[in-house]
Formats: sequence, C-alpha cells, structure tokens
Amino acid sequence: MAEKLIRQLIDDLDGKPIDDGFGDRIEFSYQGTDYVIDLRATNAEKFDAAVKPFVEAAAKVSGKRGKKGQAASPQATSGSGRSKETLQAIRDWAGKNGYEVAPRGRIKAEIIDAFDAAH
Repeated sequence: MAEKLIRQLIDDLDGKPIDDGFGDRIEFSYQGTDYVIDLRATNAEKFDAAVKPFVEAAAKVSGKRGKKGQAASPQATSGSGRSKETLQAIRDWAGKNGYEVAPRGRIKAEIIDAFDAAH
C-alpha cells in the first residue's frame, strides 16, 4: 500500500491555505523578541506596507545585542512588498538578462535592485 503525505502551509494571520510559491515566511524582531510568521502573498504585502514607514525611518544595524549582551543574528528582511505580477515581471526580466532566479520563493535583493535600476 502506498502512502502520500501532503504538507500544506497555513497563513498564520487568517488561517487560509498558502498555495505553493505564493507565501512568505517573515522573520522579524520587536523589543528584543524574535518572531516568525507564515503569510499568504496578500497578507505579506500588508505586513510590508505596515512596517515600511518604520523601517525607512530606522537605522539599520549589522547585529543587535540581546538582553544578556550576546550578539544576536541580524534581522531578516520581510520581503519586497511587490505584487505577484511585479514579482513575475522581475523573474522574467532576470531570466532574460542572465540572472539565475527560482520560479518561486524569494528573489535575491541584488536581482530586484538590478531590475529597479534597469527600469
């Protein structure tokens, strides 16, 4: 007898299923506590839009110190905040311009920067 296991990611905010390639795992820190949340693309875009003004006003640090003085890992970015259509356009452009880009998941910041510079 064969058995097939299916792993389904669920949006932590609204409980809806996340289709393959259309979600983000966002890691962030707030007041010394690290968090991770899995979000569908629409909720990830809302998250990005909500934190954008704070991120733009904040000073970027290479690492931070925990309460006990131990260095913590740098804060991960939360994504590009771009629509699915724009992300697909970036993937298409990258492939045509010699960049190696996966068909799903996060796009490297250097590729997004190159796309922005070309447009």
